[in-house]
Amino acid sequence: MAGELCLLLLFSLCGSTLSKVQPLYEPPSDTLDFGYVPARIYDTSTYYEPGLIGILFRVVHSFLYLVQPNYFPQDLIKKLAQQQFGKTPADYQKPENIVLTLQAVYYEIGFVVSATLGLLFVLLLPLVGLCFCMCRCCENCGGEMHQRQKKNADCQRSCFATILLVSSFVISIGVLLSYAANQHLTTQVRGAKNLVNSNFKDLMIFLNDTPGQIEYLVSQYNTAKKRALSDLNNVGPLLGHRVQEKLGKQVRPALDSALTMAGAIRETKEALENVNVSMEVLQEGTERLQGNLMEVKGHLMNTLNDSACTTAQAASICNVIRNSLSQLNINANFSRLPGVSAQLAKVNEVLKIDLSSLVQKGYAAFNDTPDLVLNQTRNILSDIKNVLEAIGSNITAFTKTLPVQQILTNITLYLAQSEAYVEEYFPLVEQYDFYRWLCCLILCCMVILILVFYFLGLLCGTCGFDKNATPTTRGCISNTGGNFLMAGVGFSFLFSWALMLIVVVTFVAGGNVEKLVCEPFEDKVLFQILDTPYLLNWHWKHYLSGVVFKNPNINLTFEKVYSDCKENKGIYTSLRLENLFDIYEFLNVSMYAEEVSLKIKQININLSNIVLLDETGKENLLDFSVSGINEINFAAYLSEINKSVTKVDLLSFANDLEASADQLPKGALENALKGHANNIRMIHNQQVIPLEQAMKYVRARSTLNQSIRLLQKTSSELSGKVKNVIGAVEDAQHLITNNASLVIVEETKRYMDTIIGYFKQYAAWVKESIMMEVATCKPIANVIDTAIEIFLCSYITDSLNAFWFGLGGCMVFLIPAIICAVKLAKYYRRMDTEDVYDDVETMPMKNLENGNNGYHKEHLYGLHNPVMTSSVEQW
Repeated sequence: MAGELCLLLLFSLCGSTLSKVQPLYEPPSDTLDFGYVPARIYDTSTYYEPGLIGILFRVVHSFLYLVQPNYFPQDLIKKLAQQQFGKTPADYQKPENIVLTLQAVYYEIGFVVSATLGLLFVLLLPLVGLCFCMCRCCENCGGEMHQRQKKNADCQRSCFATILLVSSFVISIGVLLSYAANQHLTTQVRGAKNLVNSNFKDLMIFLNDTPGQIEYLVSQYNTAKKRALSDLNNVGPLLGHRVQEKLGKQVRPALDSALTMAGAIRETKEALENVNVSMEVLQEGTERLQGNLMEVKGHLMNTLNDSACTTAQAASICNVIRNSLSQLNINANFSRLPGVSAQLAKVNEVLKIDLSSLVQKGYAAFNDTPDLVLNQTRNILSDIKNVLEAIGSNITAFTKTLPVQQILTNITLYLAQSEAYVEEYFPLVEQYDFYRWLCCLILCCMVILILVFYFLGLLCGTCGFDKNATPTTRGCISNTGGNFLMAGVGFSFLFSWALMLIVVVTFVAGGNVEKLVCEPFEDKVLFQILDTPYLLNWHWKHYLSGVVFKNPNINLTFEKVYSDCKENKGIYTSLRLENLFDIYEFLNVSMYAEEVSLKIKQININLSNIVLLDETGKENLLDFSVSGINEINFAAYLSEINKSVTKVDLLSFANDLEASADQLPKGALENALKGHANNIRMIHNQQVIPLEQAMKYVRARSTLNQSIRLLQKTSSELSGKVKNVIGAVEDAQHLITNNASLVIVEETKRYMDTIIGYFKQYAAWVKESIMMEVATCKPIANVIDTAIEIFLCSYITDSLNAFWFGLGGCMVFLIPAIICAVKLAKYYRRMDTEDVYDDVETMPMKNLENGNNGYHKEHLYGLHNPVMTSSVEQW
């Protein structure tokens, strides 16, 4: 851990090329793309999956929770760490220390009780074994080679065999678990080298990538500078266009209205000309028709004045015809309409001045605003470019003064030496791990030896047992089975106390490491303990900041550093290196922005030379307004246009005339009237129909109608419209001449904010990159996780706890196994004497043969018993 802190301290200077920046503010500028900080992916994965043995680890964790269900004693550990024990014997007598000791004992009560039971096992089992041995030597405690016959002997033997078999199987499982844990630890140790190398590789990546990342951050200043220079080089299109757009909201509508009025003048001229032409065409046609109708009308009057019309039969018909002659006339008389030549002459006089050209000159002058801005800002823009170049030079020069490469070289050398040290001594670690593995294997073999005797005893005893054989006549296989069982009992007494002692020691050590280190490390409570003020150093409030910055008042905690590195944040943010070196001094965007702002504020743009419409154009508009268009009698024109060609339909008139002629007597009068009817039909077909349908006349009427309506529309409030156009142009001209400076100042500020915004984006991007992308310290968190979570907790502690768990289970089940083995051996071993129950016991000679004790003498049945033989001989 100290090595990692040293590494962090040395690396802190590497982050000193980064700055603290202010947040971006409105208005936002165009977004710049600074790309991604170059970084490689770290290879180390701290995720550990133990596989099937993980089930055993979880069972052990559950057992430890039963033994120690209390929460992590955070306050107790803080108080214990802050107390001074052992300096004087009186320290232990202080009431507060006694209370803390009792609290610690209370927290460890589960381990204390369990360890006490284990120690009792260690102390009592050898003592019990010794007493048991001595008792059997005195032919007690089952040492007497005599077995009394009982009715439930077979049931007892089966029960003892079953219990012993079950206990042996349980012990076998415990041995397998212990062996699996032992083998798992060895396997993980052998594979730990790859994990260690991976951590070293990530640390080297961490160091090697940092200079390139810093250089990339510095180089990206050119991105902001190039964008700013591009905008400065295009100050005309940018600033000029903004000014133009702002003024154009009023200028363009004014010029558009003036241009529209120029178009209206031309349209008015065309309409007046169309009226003249159309009137000539229509007057010509109607005059010719009028002459023909008057001629026909005269001939009819002559005919009706004939004496033939005086007769009684024809007089009434002639009178009717005479009265209808008034209808034989034209209806639309275009000759009476006043001409528009005077108005046309005035409009032609107005058009001698090209108003559209004058308006286009105004457009051109206004559209030259970007060029005006460019020409009037050349000197100031050159100064601004020099300032930007100076900023870049300062940043580059400052980064070159930092001893980054030297520091990184030293750290790299330290890592190389550490890696070489690991490479050199890792074989020694593997060798010592082999010794440990061998010792644990020997411990397992001790239990296996006991199991071998038990299983052999059960196998031989069960297979060689003969129900028909008496205890003294049991076979050799059965007797051997009993001897194996007793051998197993003997080895159990010899080995179990030592094995239990190892179980107790590993249980106390492994269990407390799990409860006091691994679990609080996973919950980050361990870091909270380390972050306790004045805990690791009585004079320092924050220990880590005291080590890194020599200032213990800075709030820098182990938990925050570890959490940030776990999230792969930058080392500058994780260690709060701004307290060690604040690069705001060399990358102070506000300071540079102020200098740039002063230069930009010196921009002074004069647009007073822009003339939108001169006096000639204004007078031209006024002349158009008094051209007399509004004096035209539009109602008379529209009235004549809407009338039919003749007052009566000539074809109907001719048919009626012919019908009237048919009512007259046959004669000259009838024929004359019919001739006049035919003439009227001829006039209708040759003149009226062409006037109504021929394109020449139809087009003339339509053109006349459209032109009159256009003139009527144009003339409505013509004077007011012209005044509005002139007023709008004058207002726009006043805006450009007198108030444009306000618009220029406002747009210049926006332009300045855009330029400065690029550097604020750069500063914000640098800050974000420092926090999340530059020198990301995930390898440091990985080293801590590898050392504690994987090596200490997952590899060592879990394996150690699983080992004592399995071995401890074996020791517990050895107790019923010993008892059952001793009991069961009585049923398998060949006895020296046995109980005899028959009717010949009352005979004196038989009693003499059997002896006074009532035992059956084996030698009488051909079985040699030296003890009983010597007794008989003495008798």
